[in-house]
Amino acid sequence: MLCSKSFASNNYILCHSTPSLKSWEKRAVQVRKVVSAVAAVPMVTKLIELDSVKIVPNTKTPMQSTLSGRVTVGYDAKEKMKELMFQWWDSSNAAIDARRGVSLQLVSSEVDPRTGKPKVSKEAIIEWSRDLNITADKFITHNVQFLVDTNFGVPGAILVTNRNEKELFLKSVTIEDSLHFDCESWVQPENLQSEKRIFFCNKAFLPSETPVGLKELRNKELSELRGNGVGVRVSSDRIYDYDVYNDLGHPDKGTKSARPVLGGERRPYPRRCRTGRPSTKSDPKSEAQADESMPMYVPRDEAFGDVKRETVDAGSRKAMMNNLFPFLKHTTEGEAVSSFTDINNLYKQCRNHSHLNKIIKESTADAFKFDPPYIVSRDASCCLRDDEFGRLTLAGMNPLSIERLHVFPPVSKLEASVYGPQESAFREEHIIPHLHGMSVQQAIEKKKLFVLDYHDAYLPFLNSINAHPDRKAYATRTIFFLTQLGTLKPIAIELSLPPMNPYTPTKRVITPPVDATTCWQWQLAKAHVCSNDSGAHELIQHWLRTHACMEPFIIAARRNLSAMHPIHKLLHPHMRYTLDINARARELLISADGIIESLFSTKECSMEITSFAYKNWRFDMEALPADLIRRGIAEADPTEPHGIKLLIQDYPYANDGLLIWSTIERLVKDYVNYYYPDSISIKSDPELNAWYYKSINVGHADLRHETWWPKLSTPEDLVSILTTLIWISSAEHAALNFGQYHHGAYVPVRPSYMRRLVPDEDDPDYPSFVSDPEGYFLSSLPSLKDMTVLMSVLDILSTHSADEEYLGDRKEVSTWKGNPEIIKAFNRFSREMKEIEEEIERRNSDPKLRNRCGAGVSPYQLLVPSSEPGVSCRGVPNSISI
Repeated sequence: MLCSKSFASNNYILCHSTPSLKSWEKRAVQVRKVVSAVAAVPMVTKLIELDSVKIVPNTKTPMQSTLSGRVTVGYDAKEKMKELMFQWWDSSNAAIDARRGVSLQLVSSEVDPRTGKPKVSKEAIIEWSRDLNITADKFITHNVQFLVDTNFGVPGAILVTNRNEKELFLKSVTIEDSLHFDCESWVQPENLQSEKRIFFCNKAFLPSETPVGLKELRNKELSELRGNGVGVRVSSDRIYDYDVYNDLGHPDKGTKSARPVLGGERRPYPRRCRTGRPSTKSDPKSEAQADESMPMYVPRDEAFGDVKRETVDAGSRKAMMNNLFPFLKHTTEGEAVSSFTDINNLYKQCRNHSHLNKIIKESTADAFKFDPPYIVSRDASCCLRDDEFGRLTLAGMNPLSIERLHVFPPVSKLEASVYGPQESAFREEHIIPHLHGMSVQQAIEKKKLFVLDYHDAYLPFLNSINAHPDRKAYATRTIFFLTQLGTLKPIAIELSLPPMNPYTPTKRVITPPVDATTCWQWQLAKAHVCSNDSGAHELIQHWLRTHACMEPFIIAARRNLSAMHPIHKLLHPHMRYTLDINARARELLISADGIIESLFSTKECSMEITSFAYKNWRFDMEALPADLIRRGIAEADPTEPHGIKLLIQDYPYANDGLLIWSTIERLVKDYVNYYYPDSISIKSDPELNAWYYKSINVGHADLRHETWWPKLSTPEDLVSILTTLIWISSAEHAALNFGQYHHGAYVPVRPSYMRRLVPDEDDPDYPSFVSDPEGYFLSSLPSLKDMTVLMSVLDILSTHSADEEYLGDRKEVSTWKGNPEIIKAFNRFSREMKEIEEEIERRNSDPKLRNRCGAGVSPYQLLVPSSEPGVSCRGVPNSISI
């Protein structure tokens, strides 16, 4: 029996028991074992099983024979099927034109001893015919015959040439129902890319185990993916290279639209995929905008598929309809909201009707309205309650910012000579009434105090933000007390502004209300905290920590890990669509005057804030257990199931996340240990080490000298690195992304920006605030126009497409057909994901868990692995795909 890790050495070659083509379907695929001239062991005829291919030793004279195959292809959905059918009809009535069609050649895993080159089959041309097998998913399967010598050996690769005028999608190739090539790639016409495309069989090989006939092709394929680092990339390319973020500004439109380059010593940043567009006229360091003549480049195989693209386009059309009704009513740019009724009228009122009744009862106006987000449908109050404020820090759309308070008062890390005193304005008298008889020090020692601290993240940028007439922000700190019920209660909020002069106070503390006036001041203070949190969530936790920081690892993987490398195969589903959504973000979301700058408080400072935060980013702290310990939310405890003890026991994000983290870790450990039994196997893998080295030293070049980067020396090191990457791309991103609509689309509770500061008695607006506090609050919120645009964007970002691939649903398990240990590990992983789903549902029904269960409380479902298409507030896709 062959070792499960080996494919077929050059001691085996394919042959057939009978050369007759007519009897091919009845023939077994056999192998002749070549015996060395010095071998003393006599030839023994023996049946050998290689995966599902039966190979039998044979000493017959080599002769030519055929191998049957099936080739499944697809075409861009935008192409008219009618046109294709006419082409097929015409070609079926004529002889095959070798200058057109699709050419395929099998490449043996062996080399020809005469030439030292891989053995290659005769060229086979796909013949368009009337009897096309069109599958339900609109792919088309063609039968093909490969002519090979009987001493050809086991095929290990396929060379493909597209001689048609349009690109085609090569889905898969199957040889003799036994050997599979899952290609899943666009093949460009020969006149665009003259090099033959290389596809390897599904079996995984470490570099040292690569069959000799495939070594040259393995290196050639990686070389093509790297490109030469010059020129403008076009949509048909599949080249991966690095670049700085120099494409966010539009300096040719004027200085107000210029943005600094992110990436380098002054403004460190992860690298993005290089596009190569020319420089702007005004600034040679900035890259010109993408336009119709030079569209935003994404390597062709990273681009959205038809279903994903249609989902995003449908979301955009829906957004246009949703925004039409408010625009007809409020046409004045930036007009303030006049009442809570104006806001509530943005939402449909018949959420619980059956679909038929809903169609009948909805008015024409309702057709332009939004579905009520969960936060509205479960709580009719207009402002954020204290208990909900605390709960959402643990089970909302940003559960990654809350930290335990170690020092009171908190101390800033910003330079005092620039940003003012480092000491906080908090004093014991502000919080001690809420500590249930404890002193502040006792509450700290008993681990009862927690903080949401945005002071240092925002303070350096407040002068720029507040210079805008419609933006007013503070750098906030909020202290929470952990109650006996396991909930967080906000007990004090600090509002800081940049120092204007030594005599003007720049910090003030707002505490829970004691009368009507302080009640509205408290509501305004909470709104400012939520505005800080909204920006930090979108820019730092969501964009920077998941989207931007993952991109260098993906680029490095494509450039340095062969498609046949086992680690590439493990990571492949976790890289799906990420480069495309990041490119779209650079073009529409985070660019100058884009959606983020238009709808959030941070305006033109938005991306500089992420660069400022990146200085403190650490990959080793992105592992969930490490992140919880770093934030003081957990402590290491080997007696606990996940090795840590949570200090907030009812912390839905952490509770559910640890289940998923541990399950990912078990899968990765089984997988890594199968291919890498010891440290030597890690150190001797050039592709693996090149991937990790380039990810750090090129992809994260500005932080490459940091000592905290994990080493890659042992299988345990690799398990930790891979688990962290898969966690970030799946569960961490899901927790931050798919709750955006239901947790963020009721703007009074979570405003993306504020337009007025919290008034005090010396403020000129204080009399108007006292006379109409609700009106003052409403005038502080974004305009109705911006509210509807924000809601539309959050709806699109929260939507699962129908082609979503979820954690635990591995489609290409057949890749490891000959490796039962790997298949068993994936099957167990899938089973455990279903068990996690059941456990989460059980927790959501437990009345003792008040942060996820109770009257009007939304269940925490963001880490439930599966989901239906649409805005579900649940589901964990494999990758960062939206």
